[in-house]
Amino acid sequence: MLQATTRNQDLRSWIEEMEAAGELLSIMGADHEREIGGIVDIYQRKIGGPALLFDQVPGYQPGFRVLANLFVSVKRIALTLGLPEDISEVELVRFWRDRFKNTPVIPPEEVETGPILENVAFGDDIDLLKIPTPRWHEGDGGYYIGTGCMVIMKDPDSGWINYGAYRGQVHDKALATVMASKGKHGDIIMRRYHERGEPCPIAVVVGVHPGLFSVAGLEIPYGKNEYDVAGGLMGQPIRVIRGPKTGLPIPAEAEIAYEGFIHEGDRVDEGPLGEWTGYYAGGLKKEPAIRVASLMHRNDPILTGCIPAVPPNDDTFYRGTYRAGAVWHEMEAAGVPEVRGVWSHEAGGSRMWLTVSIKQMYAGHAKQAGLIASQCHAGAYANRVVVVVDEDIDPADMDQVVWAMCTRCDPRDDVDILKGCWSTTLDPRAYPDETRNMNSRMVIVACKPWNRIKDWPQVVRNSAALDDHLRAKFGPSLPSFF
Repeated sequence: MLQATTRNQDLRSWIEEMEAAGELLSIMGADHEREIGGIVDIYQRKIGGPALLFDQVPGYQPGFRVLANLFVSVKRIALTLGLPEDISEVELVRFWRDRFKNTPVIPPEEVETGPILENVAFGDDIDLLKIPTPRWHEGDGGYYIGTGCMVIMKDPDSGWINYGAYRGQVHDKALATVMASKGKHGDIIMRRYHERGEPCPIAVVVGVHPGLFSVAGLEIPYGKNEYDVAGGLMGQPIRVIRGPKTGLPIPAEAEIAYEGFIHEGDRVDEGPLGEWTGYYAGGLKKEPAIRVASLMHRNDPILTGCIPAVPPNDDTFYRGTYRAGAVWHEMEAAGVPEVRGVWSHEAGGSRMWLTVSIKQMYAGHAKQAGLIASQCHAGAYANRVVVVVDEDIDPADMDQVVWAMCTRCDPRDDVDILKGCWSTTLDPRAYPDETRNMNSRMVIVACKPWNRIKDWPQVVRNSAALDDHLRAKFGPSLPSFF
């Protein structure tokens, strides 16, 4: 079983590691209004480009920087976790499957101080506008400090600490908003405070080690502390300080953090933001206002962005590998045998397209696998297509998947439409019109028909023995992907 070997907790050590690996590009002088977001858009159009560090942002204090394009590369995800840099897509998903099956946890460690406290402001001294927050897309309605962020909240009844990745917009020096979709943990916790007649304390953290941030995007069960999971992933307790106004635990090595309170009914205009589906589907809405009570940051802070946009993009690619691992784990937990791989295709925004590879064991096995993948917790939200393929198909190779769909699927019998499923207003085809919180989806069985497996035509492809022979004799002459 692959094991992560992450050693450091701060973003700056990650930047140094990526630079040493040739995975970082520094860009000087791009403005925050159009150029930073425009450059990120260009680099996100193809998977595998470098992480981008923007410095000397015009109009802002020297040393204040912006980092984006964190995870648009399997190699960079692997390096972040201390895994072999040449790991394959499905091997990376298998790593996450194994983590969900047996999740090591290490509780956080509270410390008295840390770099995040190098600069602390209260009251009139708070100024979120001094951070060079970009307008990530030309059509965005404002500046989104919260895309690659941790939003920290505490359940008022149990004291459980949750952190998630919710979008956050900066409106003024001490005013921000947060948008958590209905049913997400952040929305549930906020409503519990308001039902008690209390404001909801909240902390937003921007600029942490990507391994720590990545846990915010996972489907961690309600009541389970993400800090414990992140500690297990990084092999050491996450060091936290207590927020001076909310008491919420904030990573001591974070670059930027602000905390405040959300009062019931206190909402301001938010959006639009170009989102992970590739559209401005959410529009302009009233979202919860954060009245900021403190602002903390390191000297020369670095804002991180994981930018939603037309897939593939940073926001969706990194989540896809984790989500595929979670779907794999949940399918096995539901009793589906012989799952050989899962892939959440990056062009589907990490949610809308799932491919599942199985070794068929009985009649109906493929249909069972597809239905459960489409409705398990990790796969249910905003899914659109689930394709089930045989074990000889690499679920991360779309050429193979499309071939299986074209030659092994009979649409008459092998396509099912599910209606009234869990979705979001960010889905441009969500319905009904007044709420737009449901969708329909396809489950496509692209497997050899169970009753014809034994007499199915032979595949026209080299045998494994011939491949091995050719690799040994003609290796240097063969293509790099072989």
